[in-house]
Amino acid sequence: MKIFLVLIMLLVNFTTAFATPIPLRGVIEGFYGTPWSNSDREDIFVFCRQHNLNSYIYAPKDDLYHREKWRVPYPADKLSELKNLVDISKQNGVRFIFAISPGLDLNYHGKKGEEDFNYLMKKLEAMYDIGVRDFAVFFDDLKDKNGNHHEDGEDHAKFLNRVQAELNARHKDVYPLITVPTEYFRLDMMKGDKIKSYTEKFAENLNKKIIVLYTGDGVVCDGITQESFDSVNKIFDREMGIWWNYPVNDYSVTADGNRNAKLALGAIEKLPERNISAIFFNPMQQVQLSKIALATGAEYANSPNNYDSEKSWDKELSEQFGELAKDMKIFAEHSRHMENNWAKVGAADGQNFDTAAYLVLNGLKHNREVDFAPLEKIIDNMELAAFNLLDKLPENILIECKPQLEQFQRIAQADRLALKCLEENNLSPQLKILREEISNHEPTAILSEKSALKFIDDVIKFFDNK
Repeated sequence: MKIFLVLIMLLVNFTTAFATPIPLRGVIEGFYGTPWSNSDREDIFVFCRQHNLNSYIYAPKDDLYHREKWRVPYPADKLSELKNLVDISKQNGVRFIFAISPGLDLNYHGKKGEEDFNYLMKKLEAMYDIGVRDFAVFFDDLKDKNGNHHEDGEDHAKFLNRVQAELNARHKDVYPLITVPTEYFRLDMMKGDKIKSYTEKFAENLNKKIIVLYTGDGVVCDGITQESFDSVNKIFDREMGIWWNYPVNDYSVTADGNRNAKLALGAIEKLPERNISAIFFNPMQQVQLSKIALATGAEYANSPNNYDSEKSWDKELSEQFGELAKDMKIFAEHSRHMENNWAKVGAADGQNFDTAAYLVLNGLKHNREVDFAPLEKIIDNMELAAFNLLDKLPENILIECKPQLEQFQRIAQADRLALKCLEENNLSPQLKILREEISNHEPTAILSEKSALKFIDDVIKFFDNK
């Protein structure tokens, strides 16, 4: 028996020691909204080196020269800035992958097709001249307002093949091209149990060396099972790469157009363990706070089959926030789930709060004796965490989350009053005033919608229904 246990331990240690990292692993600056500053990018290169991430894709949607004005050469000053970034990425052992998204108005045939191919090659050649050796051509987000697209998968594949062939003919030191097809999530590749024409033609015609990224079953989805991932590998006849849309928050848009109201502060989770050619995590505009999820993603990418999301999350919070880690975890627990009518990702917000709140409200509804103390303690900790973080967080981090921390403080205060109302069996008019104040700040700060915030609404409803 002892020998058997020793062998098991040796096997576990061997598996851990020789875990195989995903070959290409890194960050894709691919969000909508204000792009990162160059100092942000330099910071991320250092972060990538420290966490054994080896790649960065330059693909900010709102860089006009990347997408809308893709034919136009970068001005000299912008090109100089990009060269500096390429140099710094190399110093940190990070591959700088330059992406271009020409699909909005790209021509594929005839004279205009030749002109556009030459425009694109000229753009890539300028990037080669400043030191870029990795390139990506993206065809994502080309659908009209009705959700339709009119691109041909064969045209896209053959265009990419030609770009790859031309790069290889000109330069012997470029890496395989990276792409994203127009149908870039699994459910959009299928109609029932059949592969759609675009995806079928794209996969059938595409050079097998080109790396294809996709986002999972949906654009933003609750993980990728190994079975689902393997099915997409089979469609494309290659090991796919993943463009993972967490912690990006650009789709969580408020009525006034704010893309940054809710922060994604959880861990990377629920991803496949094998047969992955690449993984790129799409971050938030808030570069410092993105590092929570990105650091857990780095642990996953370096050892997919040994990754534990909760352990990694605790570890990274501790390493990044030191003595404030406990307070940051309390705050982050209420701001890690992202969801709208088409997106869902991240662990549920405020799970401990939600459990304690349910026990209180359910007990009162059924006229049972209720212990208010556990929920009261959770609320105490929320208020203390908000106070400590507002007072002690470094300025470069606080500037990214001050509105949310202040909203967290308001929610905790309203939760305290809501609990007092339940204890005294009397709804205070002040609770509705506090709830209105929270609503007034929701255009800039959202968190814990289905937990700590919901509790306030549930208490008001509890008394209104009496």
